[in-house]
Amino acid sequence: MTTLAAQFGTGQVFFSMLYFFLFFIWIYLLIIVFSDIFRSHDIGGGAKALWTIFVIVLPYLGVFIYLIARGGKMQEHAVQAAQAQDAAAKAYIRDSVSTAGPADQIAKLADLRDKGVIDEAEFQRMKAKVTAT
Repeated sequence: MTTLAAQFGTGQVFFSMLYFFLFFIWIYLLIIVFSDIFRSHDIGGGAKALWTIFVIVLPYLGVFIYLIARGGKMQEHAVQAAQAQDAAAKAYIRDSVSTAGPADQIAKLADLRDKGVIDEAEFQRMKAKVTAT
């Protein structure tokens, strides 16, 4: 038991946990960089291949340079993806609500609220709009 305590002191446990979390942050960065490389429509296939090879051969330097060179584009891609997802959700809500009578529309709105797609404020606003027409 004493050898275990001597081997894992307070600092050793902290550094082990720190290395563990840094390793997962590194894996997350690699996933983000590779996903951005392959979903970028503004660079060609050759450039994608070169970036991929660069990140695989020199991982730390490759990710660092990619974040410096294309960090702004990564943020733009994330914003575009969020806007597309928001537009799809709004279209789904609009299609599921606008195809029936007022009672059916309110029932569908209540179902969307119960599923968590819309919150209570949106439910009340859309319900007022349905009952006003």
